Amino acid sequence: MARTTLDTAALAHDLRLAVMRFSRRLRNQRVDTSVTLTHLAALSTLKRHGAMSPGELAGHERVQPPSMTRVVVALEGKGLVTRTPHPTDRRQVIIELTPAAEALLTEEARAREAWLSGKLHALTPEDRATLREAARIMDELAGG
Repeated sequence: MARTTLDTAALAHDLRLAVMRFSRRLRNQRVDTSVTLTHLAALSTLKRHGAMSPGELAGHERVQPPSMTRVVVALEGKGLVTRTPHPTDRRQVIIELTPAAEALLTEEARAREAWLSGKLHALTPEDRATLREAARIMDELAGG
């Protein structure tokens, strides 16, 4: 029993470090470094969930509303989001992606996938099959 616990703890440690290193390398495959990772995260949330208020966006990103307001102002200044009046609450606005933001997100994803495809291509078919299974397991662990 104790051996299994030690093996599991060691695996957790090794996996955590590998995921962190991999994530860092993947994040560094950027098209436009003038847009911060925080900005990209907000844009990705808008793409995934659609237009929403700054407060809703802050909730999705788990940041305080004043922090998200600064992000939205920066994104609006770059022409990546628009603000429109809320349809039922005149005190609020709705944040929406612009076509420029859609294009940026597409290019960012392409850059990362091209980098990753190159790395995967260098692996053996057996290693790629192992990673395919690992991806499924990691998705289960993440609750997806």
